[in-house]
Amino acid sequence: MNYTNITVAGSGVLGSQIAYQTAFYGFQVTVYDINDEALDKAKDRISKLKARYQEDMGATQQEVDAAYERMSFNSDLRAAVSSADLVIEAIPEIVPIKTDFYKKLGEVAPAHTIFASNSSTLLPSQFAEATGRPAQFLALHFANEIWKNNTAEIMKHPGTDEKVFEDVIAFARAIGMVALPLHKEQPGYILNSLLVPLLDAAELLLVKEIADPETIDKTWMVGTGAPKGPFAILDVVGLTTAYNIVLAKAKATGNPNLEKVAELLKTDYIDKGKLGVATGEGFYKYPNPSYEHPDFLNS
Repeated sequence: MNYTNITVAGSGVLGSQIAYQTAFYGFQVTVYDINDEALDKAKDRISKLKARYQEDMGATQQEVDAAYERMSFNSDLRAAVSSADLVIEAIPEIVPIKTDFYKKLGEVAPAHTIFASNSSTLLPSQFAEATGRPAQFLALHFANEIWKNNTAEIMKHPGTDEKVFEDVIAFARAIGMVALPLHKEQPGYILNSLLVPLLDAAELLLVKEIADPETIDKTWMVGTGAPKGPFAILDVVGLTTAYNIVLAKAKATGNPNLEKVAELLKTDYIDKGKLGVATGEGFYKYPNPSYEHPDFLNS
């Protein structure tokens, strides 16, 4: 693996984290998004990560500042990938948007550039042909709060070149990740194959009016000893991502309860700017959400 220049396409919550984590470990990083407004939000989001790295990782001020200085921002795709050894795609979980992006990326990226999708639920084989370079394409999936929850699931599709697969595994380790290779395609990888059914069940309990989010989370936390319940996890993931995933499922299955979940997320949260931890409010208010209070499990 001889990657030097990394482009992260998509500067949302996780895209920003991937970019900063990569820069923190010494790589030159370009952040791409569709307009300068999105990039301005990313700059603010990434700047706030400095304090988290100091608090959680013991990083010095010099280290967090140096990481930011290794980053640049560009809303022109051709320019953003002009020297990229690896492009990590972290754009919305919407198939037509991703397909269109990969077609454009394949036209402007250098011939040697490897493409990796951070998609949570979609398979690399769905987009391999659109890239124009299927052998140089695979999935590289991160968990939210990447510097702490440092899993990197590397999943190839049947046409991925073996050296590309091994190089991306090496890259994941080089940026401080625990590399988790998947040798076959699996919707949801390993982590989300375990996690998504939990989140789905919690959302369905809510829309069926079985219990409120705090009670559902409390049940999970007391019953399993977990530090967070499913709605706290959804706030970390981000409610826009949660909405896109459940909306796709609702359209694919016609399940009326999933349609209710999508409508609830959009109307009661997204339309009101309550997107989760990133905006200071989702199912809980941040900082200091109620589930972190000492008496939460006993109240």
